[in-house]
Amino acid sequence: MDFKIAVIKGDGVGPEIMDEGIKILERIGEKFGHVFHIQEVLAGGCAIDAVGECLPQTTLDVCKSSDAVLLGAVGGPKWDHVRGEQRPEKALLRLRESLGLYANLRPAMIHRALSDACPIKREIIGDDLDILIVRELTGGIYFGERGYREGKYGVEAYDTDAYSEFEVKRIAKIAFEAAMNRSKRLTSVDKANVLESSRLWRSVMDEVAKDYPQVAVDHMYVDNAAMQLIRNPKHFDVLVTNNMFGDILSDEASQITGSIGMLPSASLGEGSFGMYEPIHGSAPDIAGRNTANPIATVLSVAMMLRYTLELPEEAREIESAVTSVLNAGYRTADIAVAGETITGTKEMGEQILNQI
Repeated sequence: MDFKIAVIKGDGVGPEIMDEGIKILERIGEKFGHVFHIQEVLAGGCAIDAVGECLPQTTLDVCKSSDAVLLGAVGGPKWDHVRGEQRPEKALLRLRESLGLYANLRPAMIHRALSDACPIKREIIGDDLDILIVRELTGGIYFGERGYREGKYGVEAYDTDAYSEFEVKRIAKIAFEAAMNRSKRLTSVDKANVLESSRLWRSVMDEVAKDYPQVAVDHMYVDNAAMQLIRNPKHFDVLVTNNMFGDILSDEASQITGSIGMLPSASLGEGSFGMYEPIHGSAPDIAGRNTANPIATVLSVAMMLRYTLELPEEAREIESAVTSVLNAGYRTADIAVAGETITGTKEMGEQILNQI
């Protein structure tokens, strides 16, 4: 089969981790008889440097005409002077909005081989962990009305957290369907004791839950959820929440797994189209040093194969290769503990490649 993949390598460590992901994607193509047509486009700081804007129209056009998008990471202190809509990070928001990607799936898993890298006591975490965070991606405070105004104490800034019933219902359905394919447990996280938008969120979740009587649902305030992720992470299986809470909680969950460099994500909309990226940032301080962990990008490729290209066997091939390499003791600096040999970015990619 032939597929067209738009690739945004981005900034910082983005190009080097994406290179490893593409190598593995091409090896999958060779093994299973697929052809992946890769077209590189610009977004983020590198796009600002090249054409003066963070998300050129040509990038959007290529993404929209592709089967899926692979994204590295964008941004960095080099572009801190850029203001407003042209900041590198704005490219991400505009990509999600323009491509209609409203659901972000972020699995937080601990591989048994990395259990010692988890900062939580073994008696709490056990040998492994598998949580799926479903984050609403195109609504809420990141997209709401904002600005400056004269307030009680002078000039003040404001950002509005607004959700419609439609937006909550569609992300709820994604979360419930995910729960049906796992252990049929769902935790909805909000701040309904304070926020009107969260009260609507909770009521819509309860309404959608009637269509999924097999799923056990509980509601949790976001401050308690943040605490329980540390105190009792095994309480969670599928966790669904709004844009800002999901942004924060998924990063917290990543640290439970031992490193943010291990976690992939999928951003989905209607139909099968999706954008796939590691959840970590561009890490410009280690860019070009061959030390970044490429596994989150490699697993993002696996998610693309599973969710958009509908190639589950190929996805499992990559995931099994990652597990085998970790079981063999290979570690990048972020997941290594005392006494373990550190493997570079390219070497880690090569080891995974050899397992396919």
